Amino acid sequence: MLTLRLAAAALFVLSVQAFAAPGVCGSQAGVPAEKRVVNNVHWTTASEEENFGYDVFRSSVGEKGPFDKLTKQPILGNGTTNETHEYKYGDDAIDPCKDYWYYVESINTDGSREKFTPVFRAPAKRHPLDPKSEAH
Repeated sequence: MLTLRLAAAALFVLSVQAFAAPGVCGSQAGVPAEKRVVNNVHWTTASEEENFGYDVFRSSVGEKGPFDKLTKQPILGNGTTNETHEYKYGDDAIDPCKDYWYYVESINTDGSREKFTPVFRAPAKRHPLDPKSEAH
């Protein structure tokens, strides 16, 4: 689990859910949703001001991108509040043998946007099995 603390306002966490077939790489399109490897992006706000929501972005190329927006609709924020709120986005459209880079963008109620988190790396969850080791 990767944890990144952002000032006093946010805690950003990446966690990983394991998948039952170690060593299998490539698209998980044919794998049942409950058995897919998932990069779970978590963040917590200590307070929010005029916050409409969040979009999550991912790159499979590197820290500098390009990045694709993963969220079809923003993850709704809580407007203006001094209460703590937790958010999560699960990305199961990954190749478990590849590294990915993520960041979260905040959307204000006036439509303006700003990068809410730094870019962080989610390392590959598994490595391809060596065919020679499978024969033993």
